[in-house]
Amino acid sequence: MKKIFILLFVIASVGKSFSQSQKFFDAPFGGGGGFTPSFYFTNFDAINSKLTENNFPEFSDKGIFTTGGGGYIYIGFIKYLRIGGLGFGGLVSNSFSNSIANYQVDYSIGGGGVTIEYTLPFVKDFGVSLGAVIGASSLTMEIFQNSQSNDWNNIFSIASGNNLLRISRTSWMLSPTLNIDYPIYRFIALRLGAGYHFTFGGNWKANNNQAISNVPDNLNSKSFFIQLGIFGGFFSF
Repeated sequence: MKKIFILLFVIASVGKSFSQSQKFFDAPFGGGGGFTPSFYFTNFDAINSKLTENNFPEFSDKGIFTTGGGGYIYIGFIKYLRIGGLGFGGLVSNSFSNSIANYQVDYSIGGGGVTIEYTLPFVKDFGVSLGAVIGASSLTMEIFQNSQSNDWNNIFSIASGNNLLRISRTSWMLSPTLNIDYPIYRFIALRLGAGYHFTFGGNWKANNNQAISNVPDNLNSKSFFIQLGIFGGFFSF
């Protein structure tokens, strides 16, 4: 019995050493999905100039925090190439009042698309991937004007003083990215990433799909962003 225990111990030790020193794949393998919060360093100059003209407070320059999710899988037949998808959305809000009414301006971005990435082959034990997100994104502003007292009897009339203006644009999106994925366990990986959010095309619309003209060119969601993430799946770098 003692010999059996010794043999089992030797086999387990050899197996553990082999698993730690050998790689079963000559390229990254696996995939997964998870939560990907991001921060977009948004340029608010266009909306702030209009707010200033009307003596309203400006948005700060801190940007927009977004939440979302994504995933990917190494396709295997092309080494180091992985494909996937992601989606995101976030909003900042600015509220203020004067002697006439209460106001709120909501500024939100969102989008989603397909991810295509190439993991650098000379980096071992974790993944450093260059790629891009290709898809669509939206930029929406909603301006609320609310009476400081509401009465059901006139809430639908012009005299109520309540107004809502919604301005939005849906565009094509192209975002070059750099992502670092570090497996803290075979089935869990952490991400640190960055990229630049480009948008092009699309028309501005007001309220229920009404045309709007003279929108400044710098009113867009183009911005640098950073991303964190935690993924579950199977990871072999």
